[in-house]
Amino acid sequence: MDFTVLTLFPELVREASGHSIFKRGLDQGLLNLHCVNIRDFAANKHNRADDYPYGGGCGMVMKAQPVYDAYRHARQRLGADRPPRVIFLTPAGRRLDQTIVQDLAREEALILLCGHYEGIDERVVEEIVTDEISIGDYILTGGELAALVLMDAVARLVPGVLGKEASFKDESFSANLLEYPQYTRPSEVLGRHVPDILLSGDHKAIDRWRGEQARIRTEARRPDLLG
Repeated sequence: MDFTVLTLFPELVREASGHSIFKRGLDQGLLNLHCVNIRDFAANKHNRADDYPYGGGCGMVMKAQPVYDAYRHARQRLGADRPPRVIFLTPAGRRLDQTIVQDLAREEALILLCGHYEGIDERVVEEIVTDEISIGDYILTGGELAALVLMDAVARLVPGVLGKEASFKDESFSANLLEYPQYTRPSEVLGRHVPDILLSGDHKAIDRWRGEQARIRTEARRPDLLG
């Protein structure tokens, strides 16, 4: 999976991606990350990528030209016959869920566009963006953190990144259920004991218990997932 991030703050993305599972995927060549600094494509001596909004109002808007030229640079690097999907991280997009993550994980390459200030000139959004995605109903300073969330979720589904399919097949949202409770040694902590069923060695009974607990937890905490 090839990730290209169009951003005003490439160092933020690179630093946050250099750890844990994502770094392992990079080191193994299963993932590739390329950050494109949108400011490098600004057509002015100060590398300014924003300007005042038409119609007035507070804040600034990212200009269309440097965003578009950064996108063209990314396309040339990828050299793909079929244009890659371009994901704009925005509160106005579809809310990210595991179904969307699974869909994106089937792609060979993704371009992630990170906004800042009051947003991006709508004309370039209409020209290059294929998907608008939000990670939640709240406002962030910029799209970089949202892009990192999306990349982490997608990267875990790339074959080989986690090592074994079993690492994620029973996780939360894999069947529209939250994950069942997990326990590890010792068997007693703070006066609380591991459920006896998990110590029984009866794997069929354990699977049934886990399924029941996942449904109970989902009904209590996220009933919307059950339709």
